[in-house]
Amino acid sequence: MSVALDLYAKLTETTDDKKRARIIADAYDALDARFRQLNDLATQGHVRESELRLQKEIKEVEGRLQKDIKEVEGRLQKEIKEVELQIREVEARLQEQIKGVELQIREVEARLQEQLKGVELQIKQVEVNLHQAMAAQTRWLLGGLAVLGAVFKLADLLIGP
Repeated sequence: MSVALDLYAKLTETTDDKKRARIIADAYDALDARFRQLNDLATQGHVRESELRLQKEIKEVEGRLQKDIKEVEGRLQKEIKEVELQIREVEARLQEQIKGVELQIREVEARLQEQLKGVELQIKQVEVNLHQAMAAQTRWLLGGLAVLGAVFKLADLLIGP
């Protein structure tokens, strides 16, 4: 038999109000002992209250997160600007160094051009000297041949036919 039917039977059998009250109290006690978690059950009101509290806490957390995000974003923006400034400084230094290297290259090119002109001048001087030496050698050779021709002619005149 179920507990409810058992309670009904006891209440209908008993005519004394004190005994009936005692049976009802015992039934509540047994019910309470059997379902202790009934006191822990949430009602719709409890659930709604918890929901509202959670929504409030979520909004607070969202607010803190937004604030934290803005702080982090601000720090990152500041760091980005600092890095950009450092990059510009490095670029400026590199541009100065590039200009210095370009100037050095131009100076070296100018010196090489001067040296090249000097070498070309020396080559021309050597060519002139070579032509002069060849001309002098040719003159000496022609002079020697002329003398040799004169000697043969003189020998031919002296020896006679």
